[in-house]
Amino acid sequence: MTYPKRSASALLAAASLALVSACAAGNQGAPSGAPASAGASSAPAAAAYKPAQISLGTPEDSKGPAIPPEGMVKGGTVTMIDRDDFAHLDPAQIYVNTEANMGLLINRGLTGYKRVGKGEYKLVGDLATDAGQVSDGGKTWTFKLKDGVKWQDGNPITSADVKWTIERMFAPFITFGPQYVQAWLTDVDYKKAYPGPYGGKELDNIETPDDKTVVFKFKTPHADANYAFAMAGYSIVPKAKDTKEKYDKEPVASGPYLIKSHVVDKSIELARNPNWDPASDPIRGAYPDVWKMEFGQEALQISDRLEADSGPDQTAFTFYARIPPERLQQVLNNSSLADRRMISPSPYGNYYYFNLDRVKNQKVRQAINYAWPAKQIQQTVGGPAAAALPTTILNENTTVGYKPYDLFEKTTKPEGDIEKAKQLLAESGTPNPTIVYAYNQTPNQEQVTVVIKNALEKAGIKVVAKPLDRKTYYDSISQTKNEFDLYWGGWGADWPSGSTVMPVIFGPVSDGGQNMSHLNDPTVSAEMKKITEMSDIDAANAAWMDLDKKIQETITPLVVAENTISTMLHGSKVGGAEIDPQQWIVSPNTIFVKQ
Repeated sequence: MTYPKRSASALLAAASLALVSACAAGNQGAPSGAPASAGASSAPAAAAYKPAQISLGTPEDSKGPAIPPEGMVKGGTVTMIDRDDFAHLDPAQIYVNTEANMGLLINRGLTGYKRVGKGEYKLVGDLATDAGQVSDGGKTWTFKLKDGVKWQDGNPITSADVKWTIERMFAPFITFGPQYVQAWLTDVDYKKAYPGPYGGKELDNIETPDDKTVVFKFKTPHADANYAFAMAGYSIVPKAKDTKEKYDKEPVASGPYLIKSHVVDKSIELARNPNWDPASDPIRGAYPDVWKMEFGQEALQISDRLEADSGPDQTAFTFYARIPPERLQQVLNNSSLADRRMISPSPYGNYYYFNLDRVKNQKVRQAINYAWPAKQIQQTVGGPAAAALPTTILNENTTVGYKPYDLFEKTTKPEGDIEKAKQLLAESGTPNPTIVYAYNQTPNQEQVTVVIKNALEKAGIKVVAKPLDRKTYYDSISQTKNEFDLYWGGWGADWPSGSTVMPVIFGPVSDGGQNMSHLNDPTVSAEMKKITEMSDIDAANAAWMDLDKKIQETITPLVVAENTISTMLHGSKVGGAEIDPQQWIVSPNTIFVKQ
């Protein structure tokens, strides 16, 4: 499934790729679980997994080298196998997690996430000496570069490179990457505010008082700007070696590896960057000598190769190829694979949105929440090993300051409360409403639709099911004048805060936008603006959670959907393989080859 993911204007598409992870445009929340007939699994349910712990690191935490995983050895060749090559290598064009993962091997940014233990991370300085110094109530951020950081040709990385990196993101040929910092520096419609640096014009509110200091002066406070700079899209590009459009094919390395060869859609080979210094890098271990990447393999082929664990595949793994439904129970029930399985719940938010323009009675929306057959849907997509049942809008796995609540008793009554739903429908004045439910026409979603239809009709709700083509699913539901009452949609946070979720899914209402519920409440909008501009990040995180609950209590614009659980394998001679809980993809930072 692919999520349309993550942009300040909510127009850019797709986080975790169309290939394996969650919800491809139109793949409507169909987790890659076992068939509906699958039996119990030996794998633990999602409840066994602890949410990622993410905190702010110190200057000491920002020093290298990275903390090695247990049993780490250096050297050897590791192979990464996946379906598709990377569409972009220019950091400014990167906005999907596979490309961001590749970027960790060749690029560096001002800040990043240091793994300090399994599931435990700190935001630290990457090229910067710390995670940034904030002043002026959150409007001004200052970063100082570390001594001795260099490009692959040995030239120093300077503050001029940092300034240039951000300025070039305004250029017309940059069409895909993140937009936060640009909008904060200028305006929401930032490309009209500044054309980019190629004509000689600079941004005055990015200052470089010396070669190692860069100062960003935003128009409004942004207490979590240092998290934004950790995005792969803000990795640094050398001013002297910027080749504009061509840079997307031939990037210059600042990270531990450089591109030795690239046969498009077939393979990439990485070799060590001789001018990368592990003493300056708290994030990347860079343990293998050589990285080989193979493209063109489907998930089933990859899973079978890794399960067989034969010859060269013993030193192979995948960034994102989840075990497909037809193999899931086989893999989960094979005890010999226990130390080669990687399992992690999705960090994304999944929702069944109400179209508030059509479903105007809140009691009807509340009734549907109470009648919702969460457990039955979970069983249909493969059981607890394939999907968890969250209760909040914000995802507990990637929200700092997360605070749970269960407004509709999904934890205690996961099969739904039909009597409570009937009571609310009676109070609504429409005890037998009709709901038009749009879904992606896949075999899995056909089954889920039957479950939903049966449950809601027990409460007295007539469900008219409307199948949609998977290729145009998002196009259909994102139209403001669509003719549907209820439909699935997903979204992922760009960093662990509600600030990159709620202002998007409850933001501007527009054709093609991400406000699928069409929520347009002045009180909610004002509260979101207030929280976004808070100078105290801890207070802001707490406020996002409070708003999460308040929106469901006072408006109820959606049903919180099931949360997919990813299961992947790696070869027996691959060490340090873990699914990154924020990106939902196997991180390269801890990978090593067992000798």
